[in-house]
Order: sequence, then C-alpha cells, then structure tokens
Amino acid sequence: MKKYLILALIVLGALPAHAQIFSGEDVINNPNFDKQRFSYGYFLGFNTYDFDFDYKNYIEGAALGKDYSVDRTIGFNVGLIGNMRLSDHLDLRLEPGVSFNRINFQLTKADAGTFREVNSTFVHIPLLLKFSTTRINNFKPFVVGGVSTSINLSSNENNPEDNEDGQFRMTTNNFYYEIGLGIDLYLYYFKFTPSIRGVFAINDELVRDDNPNSIYTRNVEKMSSRAIFINFTFQ
Repeated sequence: MKKYLILALIVLGALPAHAQIFSGEDVINNPNFDKQRFSYGYFLGFNTYDFDFDYKNYIEGAALGKDYSVDRTIGFNVGLIGNMRLSDHLDLRLEPGVSFNRINFQLTKADAGTFREVNSTFVHIPLLLKFSTTRINNFKPFVVGGVSTSINLSSNENNPEDNEDGQFRMTTNNFYYEIGLGIDLYLYYFKFTPSIRGVFAINDELVRDDNPNSIYTRNVEKMSSRAIFINFTFQ
C-alpha cells in the first residue's frame, strides 16, 4: 500500500505544478466554485482489493505462517458525488457508487483444488469529511476521511452450498473506515479531482462452512477486506 501512496503523491503533486509552469499566464478558473452550498458530480476510477486474515493458529511451515495466499487484481469504480460546503476548508461528501473487482487466493498448505476466484460487485456508500487547504491559483490539496457501508451483491451469504461445493461465501452487508488525499484542479469549465483512498473493513466478512472442521474456515478468526481506490472526479 505504501508504494501506491508514494506514486499517487508524486503524480498528484506534479500535475498542478506542470500546469502552472507551462500555462504562461495566471488565469483563475471558476473563482466562485467553492462558494456554492451544494455541488454535484461523478467519478470514475480503479480499485485493488485483498483480504486480511486473522488466524486462530498460524500454520507451521506455511509461507509466513498463513493459511491463505492472496493475489490482488485491478477493478473498476463508478459513482456519483454530492458535496455540501460546511466552511471554507471543510466539506461533507456522499459518494454512492459501484465497484467491481476480483480477488484470487488459495490455501498455502493443502491439496490441489483449493484455489478460489472471488468476483465481487459492491454498492459502496461512503460518508466523508474533506479537509482542504487554502486554494492556490487553480489547485487545492485536501485530505479526506470517514466511514462507509457496502452491499456485496455477489456475497453468496445465503447460498446453501459452501467451499465443499466450490462456493466461497461472504457477508452481504459490511462496514468500513476510509482515509485518503487528493488535489482539486480548477479547469475552465469544471473541477477535476484525482485522489487516492484506503478502505478498511471493520467487520468479519467470512461466512463459515457448515462443517466446523472445514480446512477453508476452521482456522480463520476474522477475515476483512482492504482496498485502495484511485478515483477521478468531475464536478
């Protein structure tokens, strides 16, 4: 996660500096944009999810003592934004959206055939506070944080089949905390905002197999998803 944050900081910092150096003029775009009480927009972006497992007992001889080996993939985000201005430096934001992703994982010490490909579609609803600096020409850095909930439309929570039948089950309703940063760029016709955010589940998302001795779930104390969202917002 650190390498993604460092890369994002470099990119986000370079964009406004490049525009300022090569524009050749000091034109202030949309000078009254942030004086609006309410503003709206949409976002497109990318995500990468994985699972954080807490174990009852760590397996001796497995990689790092873990039961599962997890591989990240790149997913897609899309959604809407509702922004309410609270003060010159503070906004309340609602960002309902949909995220699509896939997580690949398998048991590290078991017979072949334990590979699982979990394709998920989340209806993701964050409520966030956005803390901004003073606007500098046509850009304004900010940090954002808050809580969110999601509905996992691919959870299989109520599926009577479990891992013994090749079905991995997760909870449908989940809760998270989020923290991130970004930069508002004021263009001639609209405000464009690249941002990066970490999303961390609070609750246990694993639905245990019916067999209490299942090799898939018997040793898992808690399973929570984690994600990085890189979004591009248009307002």
